[in-house]
Amino acid sequence: MVNLKVDLAGIELDNPIIPASGTFGYGYEFAELYDINMLGTFSFKGTTKDPRFGNPTPRIAECERGMINAVGLQNPGVEKVISEELPKLRKCFHKKVMANVSGFSVEDYAYTCARLDPIEDIGWFEVNVSCPNVHGGGMSFGTSPEAAAEVTRAVKAVTTKPVFIKLSPNVTDIVSIAKACEEAGADGISLINTLLGMRIDLRTKKPIIANKMGGFSGPAIFPVAVRMVYQVASAVKIPVIGMGGVSTAEDVIEMMMAGAVAVEVGAENLVDPFACKKIIERLPAVCEKYGIKSLTDIIGCARD
Repeated sequence: MVNLKVDLAGIELDNPIIPASGTFGYGYEFAELYDINMLGTFSFKGTTKDPRFGNPTPRIAECERGMINAVGLQNPGVEKVISEELPKLRKCFHKKVMANVSGFSVEDYAYTCARLDPIEDIGWFEVNVSCPNVHGGGMSFGTSPEAAAEVTRAVKAVTTKPVFIKLSPNVTDIVSIAKACEEAGADGISLINTLLGMRIDLRTKKPIIANKMGGFSGPAIFPVAVRMVYQVASAVKIPVIGMGGVSTAEDVIEMMMAGAVAVEVGAENLVDPFACKKIIERLPAVCEKYGIKSLTDIIGCARD
């Protein structure tokens, strides 16, 4: 019997599989397809202080082994998430959920996390620092160790729950940013967010996406994600959640061998809404194939 349980910042998960933010909504839509309580947990849709309509359309461009999206953090805002979305989720999901939070100023992040912190259903925060800093010239918070650390400190000051900082791969030195977040009090690191990509329509001679560029995700980015998870997990002492192109049970094991304690599945949910269910069901057989009795035994084993 394979033991799939893992510990994520003090909370035990039945398995390490977590649908990634932005690919699983607020959960209840997927609960119509299967019992989502089989998941380790999931990271709900990126939530901001105020409602956001998102970017203009078209927002999606297909790629070989992946996709580009520029949805633009469309969400109803934190107050409606609290009053409408989470009560719906509570009816069909009976585990702790991960709250993904985005913002455009340090104050935005702190406000949203403070509003969500008292909610018992929330087990962890996943703070997305890939957003543009409106008070810092528009550069992403996640491209600067100092800016990422500032967000981390602000969120930790208003929360009582573990805080994972979700990092952008669109940087030269991912390790320095992860270490800055750790030093600022982060309880964990999530990576990678999407790469920056672009497609051009040969007929119109114009970018396919109205926003011109967007987040590139899908199986094509998996080797980049494994490399960054390996680098960061080797450099910090806090847990790492790995993501980026994960689509199979084998990918999950590889990501954990690189150092991930848990693994998020993103774009694959948009291709196949049963993707996480299938991965969880297949994990025991794949573990047995490779002689793995407990998933905790393989975390970071490629670094030994």
